[in-house]
Amino acid sequence: MSYPQPNYGAPPAGPTGKSSIGLDGNVASAIGYPIGILALVLAIIEKENRFVRFHAIQSLLYAVVATVLLVVLGILSTIVSIVAVSISETLGGLVGLVVWLLYFGVILAYFGGLILAAIKAYQGQWFKLPVVGNFAEKFAR
Repeated sequence: MSYPQPNYGAPPAGPTGKSSIGLDGNVASAIGYPIGILALVLAIIEKENRFVRFHAIQSLLYAVVATVLLVVLGILSTIVSIVAVSISETLGGLVGLVVWLLYFGVILAYFGGLILAAIKAYQGQWFKLPVVGNFAEKFAR
């Protein structure tokens, strides 16, 4: 015979528990991805719910990596474009097209990862994005 376990107050921390801002853990984690300021707030104030803290930190790290990648790509593309145009205008135009496609690809990949991570967080999954997921897991402890 099985007896029901007593409820000792607050729900467990995790996707089904509450966040420090009063939202369900999965909801707070999911909306932290598209709303970066919320992820920043949750990363700072969340102490109890490790699930919410993990996704908030992962969202911030993901945005930082994407920003750094776009800045580096911008600097390199400017240098390469100047050199290519000085050689030939046709080559400069071709390089410009390739650079635009790279930018578009990085931005598309960023938003795709953002949407995927938000969906996985809403479903209550500990989904780790490539590169930043392991770092977020270490910082969320």
